[in-house]
Amino acid sequence: MSRRRGRAGAALLACMALVATGCTGAYAPFAASTARHVRQPAPKAVIKATLTAFHSCPDALAALRKAAEASVTSYGLPTGSPTGDIEFAAGNAAAGPVAAPAAAAAGAPNAAAAQAGTAGTGAGSSAPAYSGTNDYQAGVDEPDLVKTDGRRIVTVSGGTLEVIDAASRQVTGRLNLASAGVQGDAVNLLLSGNHALLLASYASIPIPADSAGPAAGYGPRFILVDLTGQPRVLASYAIQGALVDARLVGSVVRIVTASQPVIEFPPLPAGLSTARRTAAYRAATGRAGLDAWLPRYESQGGGVTTVGRVPCTAVNRPARYSGTNLLTVLTFDLSAGTLGTGDPVSVVADGDTVYGTTTSLYVASGEITGPFGIAEPMYYAPGVRQDTQIYRFDITQPGAPRFVASGSVPGYLVDQYAMSEWDGYLRVATTTGTSWAIADGQPAGAQTSSSAVYDLTISGPVMRIVGKVTGLGTSERIYAVRFMGPVGYVVTFRQTDPLYTLDLSDPSDPRVVGALGLTGYSAYLDPVSATRLIGIGQQADAVGHVLGTQVSLFDVSDLAAPARLATYALAGSMSDAQFDPHAFLYWPADRLVVVPIQDSGVFAAGTAAPMQAPESGALVLRVTDSGITRAGFISQPQSDAYGSSIERSLVIGQTLWTVSQTGVLASDLTTLREQAWLPFPGSLDYYPERPVASPVTSASLPAAEESG
Repeated sequence: MSRRRGRAGAALLACMALVATGCTGAYAPFAASTARHVRQPAPKAVIKATLTAFHSCPDALAALRKAAEASVTSYGLPTGSPTGDIEFAAGNAAAGPVAAPAAAAAGAPNAAAAQAGTAGTGAGSSAPAYSGTNDYQAGVDEPDLVKTDGRRIVTVSGGTLEVIDAASRQVTGRLNLASAGVQGDAVNLLLSGNHALLLASYASIPIPADSAGPAAGYGPRFILVDLTGQPRVLASYAIQGALVDARLVGSVVRIVTASQPVIEFPPLPAGLSTARRTAAYRAATGRAGLDAWLPRYESQGGGVTTVGRVPCTAVNRPARYSGTNLLTVLTFDLSAGTLGTGDPVSVVADGDTVYGTTTSLYVASGEITGPFGIAEPMYYAPGVRQDTQIYRFDITQPGAPRFVASGSVPGYLVDQYAMSEWDGYLRVATTTGTSWAIADGQPAGAQTSSSAVYDLTISGPVMRIVGKVTGLGTSERIYAVRFMGPVGYVVTFRQTDPLYTLDLSDPSDPRVVGALGLTGYSAYLDPVSATRLIGIGQQADAVGHVLGTQVSLFDVSDLAAPARLATYALAGSMSDAQFDPHAFLYWPADRLVVVPIQDSGVFAAGTAAPMQAPESGALVLRVTDSGITRAGFISQPQSDAYGSSIERSLVIGQTLWTVSQTGVLASDLTTLREQAWLPFPGSLDYYPERPVASPVTSASLPAAEESG
């Protein structure tokens, strides 16, 4: 999943690393991801994917062996090493970023804003209005670092679950998660009533082995916690593989995991020819038992431990598969107080992007993937695929979801926002081809990139393309997508930022209505009203070098003539909201936008030293129908740009809360003055020498550029 502690620092380092490869000029603190070459072959013919169950367990074993044998190379299986060891690393999420809503009709406010109006009823009549997670789809909650129900704030820091009472502004509960097998801070949460589900990407306690097959090793662990009184663990569940993402509808959560077969490859002498190594590994694959493919799980609760594997009867296959990846969807009802077996349903496929509605769950293989199963969206690699396989599950009934349809489109996704279900169709935005930095020039043999939007039927068993609009952003790639009912917005970027407006009211004839070309780009779009969009991204110069965080206000009242009304920019800075929309907060009652900011320091031309020390905090902006103004800047004690930076912000009543790894700060929503600072004791294990300072609400960042 893409929403993790420390992502800001990692993204900052990645951006700074790209400067040397793709940027020119005296000042380039960050580089657009287009600075890397992405060379890809021409798109393959799209194969319509249909899912069928295996006839029997022997049938499943024979088919999986045959498919996997065809994928074996002299290095073993893709994503695995020649020794058969599989590294169960943290899941992808996400993937990307996930965020505010794909509204049911054009102009609908975002899901977080919509939730604010009814949040009090969800947490009890005494709960004030509050901002929930900035989810993509209304009624579908997504895992995040922080959760609130208007009465309490729940988060994890330093391996400890922290529960804060919003009214008294006091920590009322703590739970050390080490004994439950949770390692580090890579923990996201879901909240349902008095139950919280913790999703740990990596557990310190291995999944037990048995005599039936090879050891399952490590994988994600899910912890169900009762928040009544002092928090306590009710149940836990661990499964072989990696966490992809999860969605919560009502009290029922569906979790998507991915796994690879665990096959014992024999040790081979050095100097053996490629052909003989391949033959030896292929023979080992042909001897592997079915348990090598079936993920092992362990469920604990009520003093009982259950160990099992995904049954072969729960495994489905598309028309084309490699036998090297398995997606599994688990179902848990958080109101039950236990986790049970998870009712697993699997498909022999890979996937990295999850999108959900209240009735459907979609899993797509949306990243560019190289021949060894490595996601390589910004790097050259021969033999990469360029098609997105999409699997749809029906989640309208209790229990395990049902496979109902699948399909394929050319190109790759930017994140889950590139998919949207509306009025019986699925809209999908993808990019095909190569985007390269202007300063680097076109790679030899590169296919010029362009983007498209496809309309697919969602009635099974095959989701067929019924309409498309192509040719968006030639030589560019998609940076942001937003669908709002019959309207769509697509941002592409290489040198300039065309914001395309699309009329999608007729699925058989989607069309571009207008386009707005600007320098810089928006990586996340948020509909703050029926006629206004907020864009979060990067300012850029005339040749595409990015310069710092930029917040833009767009007028989309006339689709044929979209206009940018105002911008607010901070040189030399970045925001997590560009990569993770959960970091974005819009509070409609006060028309406030709050985004975390990491400032790298402004570099003078020709020098390697910043003109000022790096800082981090939360930028608070006020948005009107025609402009953006700065309301203030909040910094927490013990914060800096590279360590404990503000990751999330939320509103409860008249209090603006900001959350970091070291604590939560309560500020007055109107004046931004400090009301309370609650440090997390667990954070001292990571930052024992960090000084405690008074928070500031005035700006100490570089002078901002405003227009409007």
